Amino acid sequence: MKKLLLIIIFFISYSVYCQNEKAERNAYHLEIAADETRQYAMDVKQSAYFVKDKVLQIYCGEEILVECEIENDTIKSMKVVEKNINPNKTITINFNQNTEDRKQIKTDLLVKNPFQKKLLYDAFMFTPKSQQWKSTSIIPIKPTLQNYEMWPHSIITLVLQNWRLE
Repeated sequence: MKKLLLIIIFFISYSVYCQNEKAERNAYHLEIAADETRQYAMDVKQSAYFVKDKVLQIYCGEEILVECEIENDTIKSMKVVEKNINPNKTITINFNQNTEDRKQIKTDLLVKNPFQKKLLYDAFMFTPKSQQWKSTSIIPIKPTLQNYEMWPHSIITLVLQNWRLE
């Protein structure tokens, strides 16, 4: 009887854990301020958050939770999850635009580092103005803290890659 109970508990917890993964974003209509007078709009198709292994694409307005598996102080794997059931290994990412003053549009990225080591990554942005991928600098995030990145212009999407711990 105890074995059966343990097996049932194992399958329930495994089922709950597996259902937490969110491999793809749902399709939606994205509209942001492009500049002082124009809007930028596009239909974001249902798509994977990770376009390659540990290469994350995030669109303006998205908030996501990225759960990591760490092995020998290296990020071995990453996946987007629905709920933060493992806060000690889940990175919170919030990417938004501030248009309170259309003359001073700002795009913000908040990244919370849950790890006991410094978190680093590389970033590329795609803007309505340039319509090209451009590298942008990112400040390393100290252990168990969060970091705000701010740009004085509109950004449609970011690609965050080369995640590492120091």
